[in-house]
Amino acid sequence: MDETIKNKKSSAVESQQGKKLLTRDEAANYLGIKAQTLAVWASAKRYSLNYVKIGRRVLYRQTDLDAFIAANTVTIENVGGVK
Repeated sequence: MDETIKNKKSSAVESQQGKKLLTRDEAANYLGIKAQTLAVWASAKRYSLNYVKIGRRVLYRQTDLDAFIAANTVTIENVGGVK
């Protein structure tokens, strides 16, 4: 078994591809929202935010969170020459 999974001090683990997996609490903190909000989004399928389900555990890849942030970034363009 992977040594990082055995490490109980950190709840973040590394997936087989070497990508960091975060708990729901850690992912919510990363996004600046409540963990319950992520739970609602997952159950209602409100956003296309991928997650990994292992038993009852729900984990999020940091790369998926970064892609979610990028996909939901609103860029304000210069309209009418106003700066």
